[in-house]
Amino acid sequence: MIDLRFLRENPEAVRASQRARGEDPALVDALLEADAARRAAVATADKLRAEHKAMGKLIGKAKPEERSALLAQGQEMSQQVKEAEVAQTAADAELEAAHRAISNIVLDGVPAGGEDDYVVLETVGTPREFDFEPKDHLELGESLGMIDMERGAKVSGSRFHFLTGYGALLQLGMLQLAAQRAVANGFTMMIPPVLVRPEIMAGTGFLGAHSAEIYRLEEDDLYLVGTSEVPMAGYHAGEIIDLSAGPVRYAGWSSCFRREAGSYGKDTRGIIRVHQFDKVEMFVYCKPEEAETEHRRLLGWEQDMLAAVEVPYRIIDTAAGDLGSSAARKFDCEAWVPTQRTYRELTSTSNCTTFQARRLSIRYRDEHGKPQIAATLNGTLATTRWIVAILENHQQADGSVRVPAALVPFVGTEVLRPVR
Repeated sequence: MIDLRFLRENPEAVRASQRARGEDPALVDALLEADAARRAAVATADKLRAEHKAMGKLIGKAKPEERSALLAQGQEMSQQVKEAEVAQTAADAELEAAHRAISNIVLDGVPAGGEDDYVVLETVGTPREFDFEPKDHLELGESLGMIDMERGAKVSGSRFHFLTGYGALLQLGMLQLAAQRAVANGFTMMIPPVLVRPEIMAGTGFLGAHSAEIYRLEEDDLYLVGTSEVPMAGYHAGEIIDLSAGPVRYAGWSSCFRREAGSYGKDTRGIIRVHQFDKVEMFVYCKPEEAETEHRRLLGWEQDMLAAVEVPYRIIDTAAGDLGSSAARKFDCEAWVPTQRTYRELTSTSNCTTFQARRLSIRYRDEHGKPQIAATLNGTLATTRWIVAILENHQQADGSVRVPAALVPFVGTEVLRPVR
């Protein structure tokens, strides 16, 4: 949730953020009205409670002949207090709903617009020119005995797959390399739960516009996570954490699940867009003034991993309308996919400022010992989709694939060769 004090002092900035996202700026006025109504309801209830308390003291001191009339007044005031408290509860609920309807305020410099309005910040490496007709990742994966989509569909339905043989080893090696690098950079490794409670999912901002993407277990009222960002954000929910020594960094290794609702017909071939995948995700808690610097650090660690797998990529500054409700800014690293002749997202890192922490009541103490809302950030360090870029960019004319040097110790071979 956004800071209500900032909203009261800078309503036009919040309206501008809404417009940049392509969202309704009138929601800002609805929130301002709900905030004013709630403050008025609180003031009324506080005033009546104080008057009722004062009446109680008068009754205690009253003469016998005055007591009956004062008791009647006291009962009437008691009823007024109850009615005011009901009104305050209703105002609280209306404020909560209006507050949650507003997405995070985009940072200065974020491009306005939608999915296609990103800005390319940097291009790293040169797309390879092949002297043979390159195969796509699925054809390679099947010939190398690494990917089995047919049996994945037989067992679980469309957009599920098996990673077999060197496919499994390549993914495990990539994630293990990511885990090792995360630890070397000061992250604490975690294997978090992949089922979370509704309040944790809502607290991270995933039950808004993108709720259709999430698998829900109705009988248990639990959600399968689409990223370990969710349980790691919930890890310190309702706590005051110690940030006196700098940011607190976690890296979560988990399976992730996405329904891919509304994406029918898109990327149905292979493992680019699937219902289940594995990922190592970085997650950071820090002071708000440290967030932008920490965001650049996360991007740098993502770039180090991409360099290790030796694929050309570009960095984009994601447009406001494609951020998701929690992010104030997001950088994506997109790898070149030769057979598609385009760049596809491999990593994403988001600065969520205080938006998630405010919802989840995650605080730290400032230099005066006063609790303040923390900032949160997240970033992908490696995920199943990377196999697409590795196979296609490192394929050779005979149908084999060169394994990036950093992954050879994990995979156990320098070259993956066709088995059929």
